[in-house]
Amino acid sequence: MILLWIAAVASGIWSGPLAVSPVDVVLAPFLDPNGRQVWEALVQSLARVATGGVLGGLLGLTVGAACGLSRSTGRALSPSLHAARQVALFAWIPLLTAWFGNGETTKIAFTTLSCFFPIFLATERGMHDVLPRLAEVGHALALRRRTRLLKLVLPSALPSIRIGVEVALISAWIGTAGAEYAIGNGRGVGSFLASARDQFRMDLVAVGVIVLAGVGVSLHALSRVAFNRMFPWLEASR
Repeated sequence: MILLWIAAVASGIWSGPLAVSPVDVVLAPFLDPNGRQVWEALVQSLARVATGGVLGGLLGLTVGAACGLSRSTGRALSPSLHAARQVALFAWIPLLTAWFGNGETTKIAFTTLSCFFPIFLATERGMHDVLPRLAEVGHALALRRRTRLLKLVLPSALPSIRIGVEVALISAWIGTAGAEYAIGNGRGVGSFLASARDQFRMDLVAVGVIVLAGVGVSLHALSRVAFNRMFPWLEASR
């Protein structure tokens, strides 16, 4: 496909402002002054993903565990959170900008929200699905509540939590870039794409799209490697 792309542009079969060579796309982040801005934009976006991911992950784990382990907490919080989850992700942007403005706080809040829901849902489901026989073992051994949680419940819920983390990372990355693109100001891959669109620089648009895809794939791969290293028995049990 890449060879056909090169041939179509070089022969003039595909021409016009949208026709850019793959060679130009590859060289733009290194030789073009505007293209080199993608590296700073990438650093800014990854920093937002890290900040929002940690906040959203901790909130998702805490609230999900609370709803999964306590029936009263689940009845109090779970219906409202499940209802809020039905709202399309990017529909939150107008509300967040109304609350926090168009600055960094809104972008971090949106990334946190993007990461929160997948981890909350996965943690809640994982806690709910703990086998009853594990609860019986805990009671038979007279284990303390904290010991049952750390040694029985949490390990049993880890497969579900792992899926939630993998989904949350991708959701946080897409959410970060989407918020940057929608809000438009500041640095970030989304802002880089918006600027390239406004300049009608299709080579830079292609660079931004490739960066988005590459980072998404890398985050998914890194999460799998991290879980396999920390919990090797998870992979063996799949």
